[in-house]
Amino acid sequence: MRRKVKAVSIALAGMLLLAGCGSKESSGSSEKSGSEKEFNVGITQFAPHPSLDAATEGFKQALKDKGLKVKFDEQNAQADMNNTQTIANNFVGDKVDLIFANATPSATAALNATKDIPIVFTSVTDPVGAGLVKSFDKPGNNITGTTDNHPDATKKTISFITDEVKAKNVGVIYNSGEQNSEVQVKAVKKLVEEKGAKLVDVSVANTSEVKQAAESLAGRVDAIYIPTDNTVVTALDAVIAVANSKKIPLFVGELDSMKKGAVAASGFSYYDLGYQSGVMAADILSGKKKPSEIPVELPKSLKLVINKKAAEAQGLKVKDEWSKLGEFYDGK
Repeated sequence: MRRKVKAVSIALAGMLLLAGCGSKESSGSSEKSGSEKEFNVGITQFAPHPSLDAATEGFKQALKDKGLKVKFDEQNAQADMNNTQTIANNFVGDKVDLIFANATPSATAALNATKDIPIVFTSVTDPVGAGLVKSFDKPGNNITGTTDNHPDATKKTISFITDEVKAKNVGVIYNSGEQNSEVQVKAVKKLVEEKGAKLVDVSVANTSEVKQAAESLAGRVDAIYIPTDNTVVTALDAVIAVANSKKIPLFVGELDSMKKGAVAASGFSYYDLGYQSGVMAADILSGKKKPSEIPVELPKSLKLVINKKAAEAQGLKVKDEWSKLGEFYDGK
């Protein structure tokens, strides 16, 4: 009887030892696989232009800085609404781990395609009005991100146009098919009229109509303002050419377009905005937070920048005192 008990004890000890080794190996394997997991992220960008490009780069850099191993599938809709839905549907079919949607049309298409895969957006002007989120603080189920609509940005630019340039008639070119542009134009109209000026708006359906729209404003306006409209910004060179030839001061809604040849913009870095979205995505992919737990964020910095070279090209004399209102762009 004693020999039997001894044998059973030895057997149990052996089983416990094996179990302990197995548990340790399993734990180590789990940690290893977790740290080395490669995530698949689909990037859907509505159009190719400097601001959106910068936001995408900032997003990717944030994930890299957070130490995540990510495989990106980058797709550009080339400003075609139909393409946005095709891209989003393909990402869902590929079962990506997360969708990064750059601009309102891309974000809308992504949300139409899935209510399960996490979506992080950027470069969206009015996420609530576009039906993407319920509110900034409580976005909803599978989506959150950053907005490029800083509440003071447009106000500062319009004030500069009316107070410093003394414009009485302000022209705006936009695509009425872009919900974010509709929101901005309404805001601009209100701000312009509060300053005792008049808004002259021209709508376009595609990039081929932008130059003609700009030419139609010649002789009718004292300045032109271009919101963060994807269609018009894609064809911004045409507007700049008209502004230079007709000597109409041109103002824009973001800094990257200002650098191309506009007089001024009150804005922020789209790279930084994309980076903010990337930090959100890192928290989601690593399991720290759900999209519904991450409030929509505003840009964290804002400044008025004046392009001296563009001002001179468009017949506007630069005043030294403008340095108190913002900073001068040095071409870098």
